[in-house]
Amino acid sequence: MPQETEQAAPKGGGSRGRVSVRALLLLGAVALVLYGADQLTKHLIVTTLHDGDLVPVLGQVLQLHFVTNSGAAFSLATGFTWILSIVAVGVVVVIIWFAGRIRSLGWACVFGLVLGGAAGNLTDRLFREPGFGVGHVVDFIQVWGFPAIFNIADSGIVAAMGLFIILSLRGIGLDGRKAVYVRRARSADDADVVPEKAPSGAQRTARKTAPRSAQETAENTAQKPTPKD
Repeated sequence: MPQETEQAAPKGGGSRGRVSVRALLLLGAVALVLYGADQLTKHLIVTTLHDGDLVPVLGQVLQLHFVTNSGAAFSLATGFTWILSIVAVGVVVVIIWFAGRIRSLGWACVFGLVLGGAAGNLTDRLFREPGFGVGHVVDFIQVWGFPAIFNIADSGIVAAMGLFIILSLRGIGLDGRKAVYVRRARSADDADVVPEKAPSGAQRTARKTAPRSAQETAENTAQKPTPKD
């Protein structure tokens, strides 16, 4: 018989208001490590290379190519630096405000990567040339076959998107609980009705010739004439 599924309500609903210290610490640590690595590598590139310099690391497979970018990640939306700066500020504020609700370590990594990446590129837009809020982001990683040049912050954001997809496919929520589905049997009212088969020719003939009830048989017997002596 067909069955339906429904999502089971998570237990321990009273713990939703609690703040996970481990998740907060992990989120902050991931964000700080990514931010520090991004700013350090950018500082090394700016102080050792000139704009446009190309340094092979693994031949043509991986090269350091120093360029500045006025757009978003992977040189997208160039010319909208102010708008991108405002969006980045909004992302940082929302993550910080939302961080207290995260209790999953996996989701803490996701938001930590996004926070560190957004903060790294936002720092460039706020404090690099040509001016506050319209600064150009430093990009320097060039991979063979990839159409754009990017940086450590961009890599962190892409890694966050990949982890986001994995957690979503596994059904893991922000509270760390995995969605559980239980099977519920269909009620009698919803049960499938099996259609009655049409009687065969022999069955129809038997129904016509057979008496319908004991009362009808008795009436037929009473109506027969009694033979006279």
